[in-house]
Amino acid sequence: MGMGALAEPLLAYKGIAIAAWFAFLFLAERFAPAAPRREAPSGSRWRWWGDPRRLARNGMFWAVNAALGPLIVVPVAVWASAQGLAWRPWSGWTGFALDLLVLDLWIYLWHRANHRVPFLWRFHGVHHLDRFLDTTTAGRFHAGEVVLSALIRTVPIVLLGMTLEAVVAFEALVLTASLFHHSNVRLPASAERALSWLVVTPSIHWVHHHAVRRDTDSNYATVLSVWDHLFRSRSATRRASGMEIGMEGAAEESLPRLLLRPFRPLR
Repeated sequence: MGMGALAEPLLAYKGIAIAAWFAFLFLAERFAPAAPRREAPSGSRWRWWGDPRRLARNGMFWAVNAALGPLIVVPVAVWASAQGLAWRPWSGWTGFALDLLVLDLWIYLWHRANHRVPFLWRFHGVHHLDRFLDTTTAGRFHAGEVVLSALIRTVPIVLLGMTLEAVVAFEALVLTASLFHHSNVRLPASAERALSWLVVTPSIHWVHHHAVRRDTDSNYATVLSVWDHLFRSRSATRRASGMEIGMEGAAEESLPRLLLRPFRPLR
């Protein structure tokens, strides 16, 4: 299949593939958790599944962001790829791979900016207020952040004349990676160590969600772990099962307050 014929099947099967990957990890992290759940009281019938209020809260973010895909994210990507500058420096499958690499670097820089720019942190902080880390956290992003991310990503797409196929494939890759590194799946130490040289693993991203700001402001990579090494943003902290997850000095909030968080005064 040529590059030009990839976009349609990628869009058609992306949702099915992501849903299957989510279901697999969701069950795996409950049968083989890396850290015990502390959301529900010991002996509670919800202990295995997790706090139903938290699951509902995160599920609402998933639902809103899933709706934003066809309404905003995909149309913006289609528009940007159609506006691509004609000087495109690479093509074919090599170009496809380089597009993915550039987009991964771009999302690393964007993620880092979300932690450094106060306006962006107002939106991104919604993600970090979750007090436990599992697959449901992977989709817990404020709609404002999702829209801003889609808009800012038009810059490399237009400047490098990226194909829609590359953009759609990268979006699927990001969701796959995000579900994996947010998951609470217990992996063999040797396997996690080996994988961490190439991709972001749960142990790396767990530290990023540590409720200590110096760790929160580290480990920004999404797919390839090399960016944190290259730009000296890799934390020396190692994951521990009792590590406090969340935002330093802040508590979890109700869904209405989370939705309004970017627009209200913060202490």
